[in-house]
Amino acid sequence: MKSEETVGTYRIDAGTARRIVVAALAAHGVDDEARTVVADALVETSARGISTHGLRLLPRYLDDIERGIANATPKIRTIRETGPTALIDADAALGVVAGTAGVREAVLRAAEHGVAAVVVRNSNHFGAASVYSRAMARAGMVGWAMTSASSRVAPYNGRGPLFGTNPVSVAAGEGDTEFALDMATSEVCLGEIRERGRRGMPLDPGWATDADGHGTRDVAEVAALSPLGAGHKGQGLGMMVTLMTAVLADAPLDWELAHMEQATPGKGREVAHFLLCLDPAAFGGRGAFDGRLRDLVHTTRGAPAAGSEPVLCPGDPERDQEAGASRDGIPLDPDTARALYALAQRHHIAAPAPPGARRRTP
Repeated sequence: MKSEETVGTYRIDAGTARRIVVAALAAHGVDDEARTVVADALVETSARGISTHGLRLLPRYLDDIERGIANATPKIRTIRETGPTALIDADAALGVVAGTAGVREAVLRAAEHGVAAVVVRNSNHFGAASVYSRAMARAGMVGWAMTSASSRVAPYNGRGPLFGTNPVSVAAGEGDTEFALDMATSEVCLGEIRERGRRGMPLDPGWATDADGHGTRDVAEVAALSPLGAGHKGQGLGMMVTLMTAVLADAPLDWELAHMEQATPGKGREVAHFLLCLDPAAFGGRGAFDGRLRDLVHTTRGAPAAGSEPVLCPGDPERDQEAGASRDGIPLDPDTARALYALAQRHHIAAPAPPGARRRTP
């Protein structure tokens, strides 16, 4: 970890970050495979610049295990299946562990049947949805991932939260031909609201509403997030995600889910996920798919720009962030840097101290 006081961030190399996550989860009774899965997901997410869903979540996940909200040693099982479909009970696993189990099931079934739909219930916080869609893409598939979430978003013309931020992620391809869409169905995620609050910055117009349902740029006044785009379309997309996750899984709806910080000790949050996996070979053919995807991505990037900024494809900014993180280290906010440093000390992992961190005495 090295400080960059001029920009107020700290950086950590991916290997050190991964070792810290693995050691912390091991100390909480998580088995080797599961802690590797979580470490890879959190490091990948932070490296791609999605800091709200990356390493910052580690202390929360550890707290969930300590309070019995997340099961460190779940017995994940398939409770209903056909050839291309499966319903999985995650036994209150960490959401990353549950989601990864769903991905594996989806890829295996899609390889046999051309398409697979897997629904996961009785899970916890999912993290970044692109972790799962991109995993399916790396297996040569087209991957879709969605998750239910506790209510943060007001309905269009409504007052107060009702729906979750309910993300949708679709991915295909790899490298410079990768398409990797990952978006909330709200204008912005709650983590970005909190980040603006930590920095003392106003919100962008249209991000959130106050208790009366009026737009606000003051973090202290936020009662609900706003649905994406024109509002009614964002609400429709958010409801679609709830349909494909909680409704299909016979799981709690968004407003029935406890927020992470308010979950009942000893009880999982019962979050539901949806994973759709398609094998291009079963449709237009692998070679045709690869060629068409390449044309789609490269033609889009080459479109004439209206100004100084180029035309981008979904996933391009994150790939650029990942390249920078590989070269210079993963940027962390000060609170996350101090939390990781404290865990590094506790587990005897070498990591330079960020400013303001306290060194443990032997």
